[in-house]
Amino acid sequence: MAAVNRDIIHKLQEQILSLQGFKPGNDGTAVDFGFSEIAATFPGKVLPLAAIHEFISTSLEDAAASGGFISALLATLMQKGGLCLWISAQRKIFPPSLVTFGLSPERIIFIDLSAEREVLWATEEALKCESLAAVVTELDEISFAQSRRLQLVIEKSRVTSFIIRKNEDKLSSTLAAARWKISAFPSEAIDGMPGLGFPRWNVELLKVKNGLPGKWHIEYSGGTFKILHETFIETVEIRKAI
Repeated sequence: MAAVNRDIIHKLQEQILSLQGFKPGNDGTAVDFGFSEIAATFPGKVLPLAAIHEFISTSLEDAAASGGFISALLATLMQKGGLCLWISAQRKIFPPSLVTFGLSPERIIFIDLSAEREVLWATEEALKCESLAAVVTELDEISFAQSRRLQLVIEKSRVTSFIIRKNEDKLSSTLAAARWKISAFPSEAIDGMPGLGFPRWNVELLKVKNGLPGKWHIEYSGGTFKILHETFIETVEIRKAI
């Protein structure tokens, strides 16, 4: 009986996602980003593409962490070709740093505008371009109606949208497939050498459409994401204390 109920719920979730413009990951468009534990929280156990992903960044540190995490996603997403547009009124990303995440800066077109309304308009127009792999947008706020306009465009073009929102005080509901919060996590020296280690992040999925929220510590090295489990984190903390 329990198995029957799970099957009914699963089919209902698929129908809801279809009505909302999301396609299942088994349609040949799924991309393996290398973090199966995180992907398992999404419907179909794959990170949804051709959808909106929100990243909440209320500080410069969080904005930098979000930019790095998104860049790592783009490196995998753009392996099969395509370009990306990065649109903002106050850009925080430093283009040469993208090489750290295996991403060629020349494949990113940066559009710097003077007003938020221009950023939203440019984002909507960019998402209409089917040849793009993704569009990254930095803005203060986006309303439900504005996200609906973007989602309707995405349903036709199948382009993925990453939106970095910087104003948490006016956090309205949107049609995003997921709402993320990325913050920096202390790195560990490589082979005992002084200096910074590989990038590490505290990754929180605050909301997942028809999925389960969660929290992980991740390291990005060798072009792949690595989940840092609690036992490993405790060992690192002990070493630092000593």
